[in-house]
Amino acid sequence: MIGSVDNDLQTFISKEGDIITANRNHMKLNTLIKEMCDEYYTNETMHLPNVSSKDLIKVVEFCNHFHNSPMKNIEKPLRSNHLDEFVNKWYADFINLPKNDVFDLVLAANYLDNKPLLELSCAKVATLIKGKSPEEIRNVFNVENDFTPEEEMRVKEDNMWIDSFGANT
Repeated sequence: MIGSVDNDLQTFISKEGDIITANRNHMKLNTLIKEMCDEYYTNETMHLPNVSSKDLIKVVEFCNHFHNSPMKNIEKPLRSNHLDEFVNKWYADFINLPKNDVFDLVLAANYLDNKPLLELSCAKVATLIKGKSPEEIRNVFNVENDFTPEEEMRVKEDNMWIDSFGANT
């Protein structure tokens, strides 16, 4: 029957092979899934080989909430590193995760082409680095500084205008 509850459900298989069922219409927030549904309107299981079970569960949670209470666009650039100043409490709490989980959600949102979730997760990453020095940012992303002291000094000298620009804003 068209419009029945069962027809609104879609089954997905995560990277690990776990089966997760979600509301098809809510999941169409993900452009990849929307296109798959539009092209192959079917009740067949959709394989999502680039999305872990943990992340797919979070995506389903996000899509269900977004369907009933859409997130407003996040004003950019961020004025502070407190995400709750830009989104409502549910969204701020939802993305308040360990940084590696946030990074994984960025990848899942990007793969699924879920623009609101990508915007939220990237905004969370931005709050992790806003106002931090290059060394602190390298620590957040676990990136080694491969510049020699001379190269680092040259980069600082070549970009001194950035400091003067920031002081005037």
